[in-house]
Amino acid sequence: MLEITRIRTEKEAIIEGLKKRNIDAASTLDAILVADANWRATKTELESIAAELNGLAKIIGDLFKQGKQAEANEAKEQTASLKTREVELKTKVEAFEKEITELLYTLPNVPNELVKAGKNELDNETVFEFGSVPTFDCEPLPHWDLAKKYELIDFELGVKVTGAGFPFYRGKGAKLQRALISFFLEEADKAGYEEFIPPLVVNEASGYGTGQLPDKEGQMYYVAEDDFYLIPTAEVPLTNIYRDVILPSEDFSIKLTGYTPCFRREAGSYGKDVRGLNRLHQFDKVEIVRIEHPNNSAKALEDMIEHVKNLLEKLGLQYRILRLCGGDTGFASALTYDFEVYSAAQDKWLEVSSVSRFDTFQANRLKLRFKGADKKNQLCHTLNGSALALPRIVAALLENHQTANGIAIPTALHKFTGFTTID
Repeated sequence: MLEITRIRTEKEAIIEGLKKRNIDAASTLDAILVADANWRATKTELESIAAELNGLAKIIGDLFKQGKQAEANEAKEQTASLKTREVELKTKVEAFEKEITELLYTLPNVPNELVKAGKNELDNETVFEFGSVPTFDCEPLPHWDLAKKYELIDFELGVKVTGAGFPFYRGKGAKLQRALISFFLEEADKAGYEEFIPPLVVNEASGYGTGQLPDKEGQMYYVAEDDFYLIPTAEVPLTNIYRDVILPSEDFSIKLTGYTPCFRREAGSYGKDVRGLNRLHQFDKVEIVRIEHPNNSAKALEDMIEHVKNLLEKLGLQYRILRLCGGDTGFASALTYDFEVYSAAQDKWLEVSSVSRFDTFQANRLKLRFKGADKKNQLCHTLNGSALALPRIVAALLENHQTANGIAIPTALHKFTGFTTID
């Protein structure tokens, strides 16, 4: 969430920045500043009373020692009224703190200066393209037909056992899935990311820490009896490893990775864009997360982008990179680049990764800090990205590498699959 100190000093800049998201935040910021002023005034009075009570305690002790019991009792009566006022002020301070926090939770991150204003995905900027449209020696089939033809994925069985959006992978389809996970994790390991196998459910504090709550509450699966949420991405448990942590120095660069199934309700999704693997409720993904010094976050983002580019090029996929406009940038992100692969049989682009910089937005919620050279605590920067999400990668691999004789497996996957073609 935004820092209250930043709102005090940069109110107009924040208002202008959030206009890129088509949000007029002026009234919310004014309400925050009013509550903040009330909080500070009440806090000052509370501290004054606490100091007065401490002084009276010393005076009362001295009076009793001097045998001046009547004067000591009179001072104790004064203490009683101050304590009553102290309790009232503590309640007010807590109420103002709650009001400020709830208001802050409604505000998204301020977009980076590179982000342009825009309403939706139509206003995103293409900043990089790689590869060309594949050619075929046969009439290309969409991946759902290829999956059925080669018995790779069973969508109907998923509907029977669970419901739409929960497919079964089988045979070489299951092996291809496992191979991609192994490939992505091995590449992350080479790049210096430490691998974790995190929990697949998290508590409410973790959801608030990374910004999924309260923004995406309706998109997360919730286990009411235990007050847990199924993770929508490994970003949530991985980043929360460092919740309430103060790193001991400013010399750090933390790189984490993890494979997990991910669960998303995808409420409101419908139509042709959800067919096959295009949009699922359960899918596999390898995530990369970084905790960085503010001075290194821009370079870290560039490194993460290069990492994802390398994966896609090794898989032989045509792709493009989009810098998202303000209206399409996620709630917690300051700057996001989406990777899309071209689906030849569907003649459309499919998003397979988002690489994002959050600056101090998540760290402020997480209370994730480091001790600077001046020994003062400062907020870290956080970043994350999909490297990669599997469903649409599988869809593009099947569609783009199909031939009249089967589906060619990229060389980078051969040692993981144990086969070179699907036929």
